[in-house]
Amino acid sequence: MSWTLRKADLDDLARGAALLGTGGGGDPFVGKMLVTQALGEAGEITILDPEELDDDAWVIPVAQMGAPTVVVEKMPRGTEPELALITLEKHTGRTADATMPMECGGINSMIPLLVAARRGLPVVDADGMGRAFPQLEMETFSVYGISASPLAMANEHDEVAIFDTGSDNARLEGLARGVTSRFGGMAHIAQYSMTGADVKRTAIPRTLSLASAIGRSIRLSREQRVDPVQALVDGLADTLYGYGRVLFHGKVIDVDRRTDEGFARGSVRIAGVGDEELEVQFQNENLIAVQSGVMVAIVPDLICIVEADTAEPITTEGLRYGQRVAVIGIATPPIMRTPEALAVFGPASFGLDRPFLPVETLEQPVLAE
Repeated sequence: MSWTLRKADLDDLARGAALLGTGGGGDPFVGKMLVTQALGEAGEITILDPEELDDDAWVIPVAQMGAPTVVVEKMPRGTEPELALITLEKHTGRTADATMPMECGGINSMIPLLVAARRGLPVVDADGMGRAFPQLEMETFSVYGISASPLAMANEHDEVAIFDTGSDNARLEGLARGVTSRFGGMAHIAQYSMTGADVKRTAIPRTLSLASAIGRSIRLSREQRVDPVQALVDGLADTLYGYGRVLFHGKVIDVDRRTDEGFARGSVRIAGVGDEELEVQFQNENLIAVQSGVMVAIVPDLICIVEADTAEPITTEGLRYGQRVAVIGIATPPIMRTPEALAVFGPASFGLDRPFLPVETLEQPVLAE
């Protein structure tokens, strides 16, 4: 069912979206502030259920592209994603009837809301990842036949670029990543234009609603003085994701993080009870969790790091020595686990020499090689 989003809803949505972003997807505070400002004029935004979207409606998703570490020091002006959408509309000769997130994340669930508020558009309650991934071709849209081209890109200086690589979405990622680096490590993009019928066929539905529900659950559990981490895990059972569990509790003892080729890459080590230790490797987003030599979760399943006492999500750029955290593993929706999907964003796509094993099968985890 479609619903109306107002300023009062943003805290819950940003918190839940940051959790689903698995460490990536951008800073939730930055995204929330951009939309709060835009809603000061627009008042409200319609969040459109994908089943209520006309089959012939024209939907243009928008997002921020670049290393999350850059956004900490380089705030968006706020006009860039709208300019990207306008540029793509002019290039294709088709005007958007709605916009949509490309991924979940603290900022990338917010960018479409910012554009919607400024353009008077509805936002489709769906996205192409159900989490966040670092590369443009890593979308269910791409897996199930939607071309990422043409892509429009804009920066804070009103510089724009158009790329069209036909059906080669991986080639498009490489070209756009290069220009993003020349833009200073961050750009805003509009791409994967599609019909409403294509949205229903290829998107992961109702992820904005889910993010809002997750954020609300965390907030209410704090107010009621119950364990917010356990409340979060329990609340996943009746969702499209269906399963989650706490993988580890401990203290961050080391963070190795660098910005490389437009990505934030590295790892975090977390010490638990006794000699137990968990290491999480990331490329913008968390990719694999290994506990004392034993794999406990792997991409595309979600690996989320939260503050132990509050369940507040921690992004990869926000990891710091001494934080007391809980690490949560969440099953990804079935559309993300097909052979076609795993070929695009499974472990091998990130250079991980591991098979994909569903997190729910790893309660008795396998030894990592």
